[in-house]
Amino acid sequence: MRFDLTDLKLFVHIAESGSITAGARLAHLALPSASARIRGMEEALAVPLLRRGRRGAEPTEAGRALLHHARAIARQVDGMQADLAEFASGLKGRIRLLCNTSAMTEFLPDALAAFLAAHPQLGIDLEERLSRDIVQAVTDGEADIGIVSDAVDASALQTFAFRDDALALVMARSHPLAKQNRNRRSINYADALAYDFIGLAGDSAFQRYAAEQASRLGLRMHCKIRLRSFEAVCRMAASGVGLALMPETAARRNAAADKLLVLKVSDDWAKRKLLVCVRDLAALPRHARELVSALRQATP
Repeated sequence: MRFDLTDLKLFVHIAESGSITAGARLAHLALPSASARIRGMEEALAVPLLRRGRRGAEPTEAGRALLHHARAIARQVDGMQADLAEFASGLKGRIRLLCNTSAMTEFLPDALAAFLAAHPQLGIDLEERLSRDIVQAVTDGEADIGIVSDAVDASALQTFAFRDDALALVMARSHPLAKQNRNRRSINYADALAYDFIGLAGDSAFQRYAAEQASRLGLRMHCKIRLRSFEAVCRMAASGVGLALMPETAARRNAAADKLLVLKVSDDWAKRKLLVCVRDLAALPRHARELVSALRQATP
């Protein structure tokens, strides 16, 4: 099976246009050449890829499977070309960094800003994921560096301390739970789950983590509303709409202005530390090793 990029792009064009003639034109090929390439692909696979009829051509079941992979390969090639084009314009390296929500919102902005200012010819692909998914991605070589909670098993990777990341609950001082716990410094998560919550919008890794911890207790987190940032969540919590779970750093930063009560979560899973993780530090490109060093030096 020897398909080249021209074969795959041609097949995508044909499938999307519904015509071998139109697909050939979009691929900048003569019709006889395009037809020969499709026949060669079908012979190599020993299965028809297109149903040909009066109204044009459409993929068979095998053709739809090929189309899925051909599109994925095309996206990867486009991404590769875009990355390489950046090198031509002066970029000397790109680092793939995955992190959880706390690292993304609370700790990385300042650390990465300083690093990029000192390394103007580097770029960073930053993505938020759940800690367990980050560990798997770094293990599989999909990312150079990860920042994860120590609540997940990262023993297969090299890890370095980054930040403390204890979690806390915030609530308006007029909230019933606040009145019951005004003289306390911490609270069990289960006690809070009897009340409405304010959560993070979208496919937030932190929000999924909070829901999973509730599920492990046999309970459910009920979110009345979801917002885009911890700052917005705190403003909503100050109105008494509900409770909010977030990194203690974010809670303390917003508590004074919004007159919120902040209570640490006493459950063991909420007493987290963040770790920088890599598969093999020595095997990383120099610029990635320099970022790991910068993150370690930024640790208080």
